[in-house]
Amino acid sequence: MPQRIVCQKCGNLLYEGQELKPPDEIIQKHDGKCPKCGKKLSYIPIDVEVKPATKS
Repeated sequence: MPQRIVCQKCGNLLYEGQELKPPDEIIQKHDGKCPKCGKKLSYIPIDVEVKPATKS
């Protein structure tokens, strides 16, 4: 199942891949803030969307 993590403020793609990554790993990779807008990243997800996978 693919995972996509985006910044809540600007929509910048922080992570996309087949491997599920824990939030702390994504936050640490970006030094705790969105590289595009500078918003502080949180361990608590604010908006979660689950969508069915589509065949390509």
